Amino acid sequence: MNDRLLLGTRKGLFDLRRKGSAWSIANKAFIGEPLSMLLRDPRDGAIYAALALGHFGVKLHRSDDDGASWRELAAPAMPKLEDEAADGKKAPSVSLIWSLETGSADQPGLLWAGTIPGGLFRSDDRGESWTLNEPLWNVPGRDSWFGGGYDQPGIHSICVDPRDAKRILAGVSCAGSWLSEDGGASWRQSAHGMIAEFMPPDERGNPNVQDPHRIVQSPSSPDVLWTQHHNGVFRSENGGTQWQEITSITPAKFGFAVAVHPTDADTAWFVPGVKDECRVPVDGALVVARTRDGGKSFEVLREGLPQRDAYDLIYRHGLAVDETGDRLAMGSTTGHLWISENGGDRWTLTAANLPPIACVRFA
Repeated sequence: MNDRLLLGTRKGLFDLRRKGSAWSIANKAFIGEPLSMLLRDPRDGAIYAALALGHFGVKLHRSDDDGASWRELAAPAMPKLEDEAADGKKAPSVSLIWSLETGSADQPGLLWAGTIPGGLFRSDDRGESWTLNEPLWNVPGRDSWFGGGYDQPGIHSICVDPRDAKRILAGVSCAGSWLSEDGGASWRQSAHGMIAEFMPPDERGNPNVQDPHRIVQSPSSPDVLWTQHHNGVFRSENGGTQWQEITSITPAKFGFAVAVHPTDADTAWFVPGVKDECRVPVDGALVVARTRDGGKSFEVLREGLPQRDAYDLIYRHGLAVDETGDRLAMGSTTGHLWISENGGDRWTLTAANLPPIACVRFA
């Protein structure tokens, strides 16, 4: 099992280690600064931390000594417009690094980053420099993309097929999912089958208006993908080309987070909540919904979680499962961190006074 957990919070990075049965904070960094995303690269051990500093912009740092020290890198940035000086127009600025993922094992140094406003960036030098993927930025219909919880659209999910690193799927709020089979040289819309209930009836099936909150790919069966959508849970069995709605989830179909078991594509976890502006646990009871049969049925897991007066929201990247599939971690907007050692059957409150948690990563 992974005995290390990295948390990206509104006021810093917290590095937790497990000794015996107890977890404790072993290291901290960027205290007081908001982190939007974390990544530990299994290929070389580097740790990446993305910061969203508002007026001071987006920053990216890398540690090559396991978190003991950090070096600032060039953050993803939109290229300047050719006629910017002449007509006064300015290129849009990156306001958030919303996803960070690695390339395959045979692509050393390759990283992908998804941003607001809906940019996909590639680095081939361990984050030292970044290039905007212009085929996706300029895809036909791009002008119809729009923001979900943010004013602008954003790429929050990047799935690199472990069998073929040229096959990449990007999840966009709000623009559905986009699939490339040539390493990003071309893209096609792949959110077919998703339903957007917030749209007029004749537009609800339009793939270009879908709001998948988070998309994850099964490591063991990469043709299987799960998404927690604004309007439900959907599953694909053909690599994200077509999606089917899962109607059996309880107590609600709204939520943000989803995690899939590393060796069993039919097992996945979700954190349901009251939708839209409310965004709190149903009836004040925080629960995790787990399916073990591909979405045919769900168990509602409550043990160790608050069952009254709970207002914890789990963000898109606030739920993680380790390489065994037994250990899960879940961090909330109220600074609570729960860990389960048995696939979610029972949860233990590990920390209760942290800043709001945006990202949880086993390392």
